[in-house]
Amino acid sequence: MAKGSFGELLKREREMREVSLNEVTVATRIAPKFLEALENQDWEKLPGGFFNRGFVRAIARYLGLDEEHLLAEYDLARGEEKVDSPAPENRIPSPSKWLVAFAVLVILLGVAGAVAAGVYEWRRYTAHRASKQSFDSSTSSQPPSPATLPSLIVDPTAPVSNALSTSADTSPLALSVSTSAATHIRILADGKLLLDTDLGAGENRRFSAGQRFEVTAADTSAVLLELNGQTLPPPRAPGPSGTIVLSQQDLRQAHGGNSQP
Repeated sequence: MAKGSFGELLKREREMREVSLNEVTVATRIAPKFLEALENQDWEKLPGGFFNRGFVRAIARYLGLDEEHLLAEYDLARGEEKVDSPAPENRIPSPSKWLVAFAVLVILLGVAGAVAAGVYEWRRYTAHRASKQSFDSSTSSQPPSPATLPSLIVDPTAPVSNALSTSADTSPLALSVSTSAATHIRILADGKLLLDTDLGAGENRRFSAGQRFEVTAADTSAVLLELNGQTLPPPRAPGPSGTIVLSQQDLRQAHGGNSQP
């Protein structure tokens, strides 16, 4: 192969074999303008890339030249090191710098807001706790007011029996009625009818009232009464029937030891 530049070498080899550009075009189907561009090294008129290398291979094959050697001369002239140009890559466009900066700013603002809210809640909690502790300490250091004393001790000079009687006046009444024989019984508690029926022998009923009971029995001797756990004696003049009224007075008499209702 003759020496010289790629274009001169290619043209010299073609002319040495007395081959015209038209003949090369017919044999290789390469346009004459591309053949002239190769021989003149006018790279801008060539399609570029693997097309140019394909042209060089076809010409070398037609002229009987070493394809690899001619391609090496072409690469040297073009200054290309890669055989084929790299395929374009589909790259995801990078986000704008302003967008990244805005996202970072939003994140920083969110973190700052969370920290500020936490500090505010902590200060509020500590202030509430301190005020509660001071209130508890001030309350525990003060003596109890008279209003907080037991209501039983109204007058310190009053006798104990009067205080007990006052407490007994306000306590509810619990009545237990037992029958030793069949009889008809009618019971009112504070004016409200609770029972009006016949009871057989050995029955027991319990009732409650605030102030008084009215017990009417067809046979008073067949009825046993207990007021707040205290057994009451039968009436003074027992008869076939009668009404017994029980109140706080009867309860105090029972506590005092007087058996008369």
